Amino acid sequence: MKLNEIRDNPGSRLKSKRLGRGIGSGKGKTSGKGVKGQKAREGVALNGFEGGQLPIYRRLPKRGFTNVNRKEYAPLNLGSLEAACESGRLDAAVPITETALRDAGLVRLGKVDGVRLLAKGSITRAINIEVSGASVAAIAAVEQAGGSLKTRIKPKSEDAAAG
Repeated sequence: MKLNEIRDNPGSRLKSKRLGRGIGSGKGKTSGKGVKGQKAREGVALNGFEGGQLPIYRRLPKRGFTNVNRKEYAPLNLGSLEAACESGRLDAAVPITETALRDAGLVRLGKVDGVRLLAKGSITRAINIEVSGASVAAIAAVEQAGGSLKTRIKPKSEDAAAG
């Protein structure tokens, strides 16, 4: 086989429509666009256009806002933490940090601001863990198992009680 003998598989490439090449082609004269008018012209983008009527996205009221300073946290459940300790991906004897959780494949720290520990599942072993945040139930579960938990931010119920 030579380089000049290489061909695509039959039917792998669709032939493009040849527009405006005479009446016999079936797509001559107006090239399948009908007659005149705005949509027969080039460069027309009519998304949301309602024929001069005020479009629905302008008739409806705006609601809410987006907080640009919002913090995003990667969720981590107690059950998956327990499973990782059992399988040997995490060592429960040493303090567990957010980087250790990332290295073990439990959380993905990319565009998030940290890890938040949640109380789904249960934990039976005593662990020392340092994360950005945790729910009140998760803190209680870790301490009940004999471990300790350090957080950078307060749990939400403490904020509500203080304010």
